[in-house]
This record gives sequence, structure tokens and C-alpha cells, in this order.
Amino acid sequence: MTLSISAGFDSGNIHVLSIEGDTAQLEIRKDAHSDFYQWFHFRVAGTKGREVTLNIANCGASAYPGGWPAYRARVSEDRTDWRCAETSYADGVLTIRYTPASDHVWFAYFAPYSMERHHDLVQRIAAAPGVSAHALGQTLDGRPIDMLRMGNGPTQVWLYARQHPGETMAEWWMEGALERLIDPADPVARHLRDRCTLHIVPNMNPDGSARGHLRTNAAGVNLNREWATPSLEKSPEVLCVRDEMDRTGVHWAMDVHGDEAIPANFIAGFEGIPNWTDDQGTRFYAYREALAELTPDFQTVLGYPKSAPGKANLTMSTNQLANRFAHLGCVSMTLEMPFKDHDSNADSERAWSPQRSKQLGRDCLAILARQI
Repeated sequence: MTLSISAGFDSGNIHVLSIEGDTAQLEIRKDAHSDFYQWFHFRVAGTKGREVTLNIANCGASAYPGGWPAYRARVSEDRTDWRCAETSYADGVLTIRYTPASDHVWFAYFAPYSMERHHDLVQRIAAAPGVSAHALGQTLDGRPIDMLRMGNGPTQVWLYARQHPGETMAEWWMEGALERLIDPADPVARHLRDRCTLHIVPNMNPDGSARGHLRTNAAGVNLNREWATPSLEKSPEVLCVRDEMDRTGVHWAMDVHGDEAIPANFIAGFEGIPNWTDDQGTRFYAYREALAELTPDFQTVLGYPKSAPGKANLTMSTNQLANRFAHLGCVSMTLEMPFKDHDSNADSERAWSPQRSKQLGRDCLAILARQI
């Protein structure tokens, strides 16, 4: 059979330059109205039992070229079990080699989290006792911004993910956290739902998710630079969520992301906000340290540099929320998970994975329960 490549499906992204035998020259498409690109997701057919070589030629000019060295592409023959393919990077070209055992095989930057799975997740969690589902607004493409609410306590907790749609590990994290929260036998879940009201947005950017974007929405806007002045025209996703946050107040918040280059899980804080208080900082640092003690899949050595006092970027959600709700003692943070692996506890077969993302979601809740 002749090799064929397609990406005409939910979150698909690749452009075929040429195919010669079992070797293909490819490019990643840019996010619409933007120069960002790094996410890829495509199907290869017709090479059962033969090694296929896939050269993605434009990686050197991608959003984060530092993410390619030591990176391994994900591959699946059933779209459920995603493993690492042989991958190398040189001179701006990412080369993937793989010998499929079946007629169809899928490749992706990370294990995809489809919009169909998102809808199934929302429906499944919303059907649990004590959970309500809300559409806070609509995206530019007309998709709902889904929020799940549970718990009866006075502490207002917000969890939200996939502002950057290509960071699919963030919604896998959400799946793990939500499954724990609706388990009636789980003591952490019971504790949190007794003491908190939890507001959970599993996917902040469904348009970008469906379109196969790395970082932006349908207008080419990076949502995590819109939190100071969101608008219906450019960033309705942020506007409707921030409006609801203003209505409820925010005592604790986590924004869930993925990082292209750093081979570790880490948390970034809100140092440098104008309204910083030492109490906020103490509770934030205590959370990080406790999570690192709980699981070898978290650490506090690698991460982003801290902003200088008064220099925090208030267009980013973590900084905006900690500053906006400082009068409530808000502790806000950004969790980053790797596209590569958590190198201090590496998995040679799957690297960082959906399963480990889900477990980290459960672990993050365990530490939150200690602080509430």
C-alpha cells in the first residue's frame, strides 16, 4: 500500500510537503491569525510492517524550538495507548521513525484530548450527586465554556485548564481531579466538598482545541495574556470566566498548563504583584513544598524565574487573580507539566503521560485538602 497522511479531524494539524516511498516531508500549520505553532496530530496509513520516516521540516522556527531537543513524539495504534516513538532533532527538522503493526497509526505532540472526550467528561461528572453544570458563555466559534460546580463550603476554589489548547496534559489532569472529587468514598473529596465550593473549567479554549492550535483561540489570541482587559471580540472565554470569578470571589486557584522545554513538573506563582502579602506567599510556598514531599512526580528546583517586586504581568491569570483577590487572601498558581518527561522520575516507554497527569491531579487535591 502507498503511504498516506491525514489530519482532517478534531485537533488534527499537519501539512504534507511530499511523500516518497515510506518517507514524508511535513510542516506544522500555524495557529489561525497567529505565528504560534508546535502542536501536531495526524494519521499515517498504508505502512503496516514497514518503517516510516516522518521529517517535520519547520520545527526550527516553531513557538518554542527549545522544546525539541530530547523530546519524543507520541504514537498510538488504537488512539488510547500512547507511547514514545524514536525521535531526533537536528538543523530545525524533527524526525520520527516508527514501524507500525497495523494499517493505521496516529502521531501527536502529546496524547490528544478530543472535544468528544471533553463532552463525555462534562456529562459524566455533571451526572454525579451534588454537581451542577453551567455554560458560562460561548467562544468565537460558538462552543460553550463549560464549568462544573460542586461543594457547599465557604472557600471559593477555582481550577481551570487548557488556556493553551495544545497543552492536552492539562485536561488529562482535570479528568483525574474530577474523578477523585466525585468519589463518595474518597476522604479528600469529602473534605474539600464540605469546606469548599469548587468551580472547575476543564477546557478554557475549545475552539483552539478543535482547530489543532498550540496556544491561541479562533482569533489568534493567547488567552493567558487577556486577563487584565478581556473582551467579547477577542477573548470571550476569559471574559465570561473572570466575570463569574468576580461574582463568587476567589480564595484559591490553579491554572493548569504544559511546558515545551523544561523536563519537569513545577508550579509558578505570583511574585511581583502590587498587592502581594507575606501570608499569601507563605501559603503558596507551603503548597509547593508539600506536593514535592508527597510525590516524586513533582519538584521545586526547576521552573520559571520570579518577577521582581511590582513587576508581575497582570495580563496572566495567576498574577491577575492573586492581585485582584488579595483582599480575600487569594493563593493562585500555575501548574506546568512537561511535553518531555519528569526527568527525575522518568518513564522510558511513555515519558510524561495521560495516566501520570491524572494522578498528579489527584495528588494536587490531596495537598489542597491539607490547607483548607
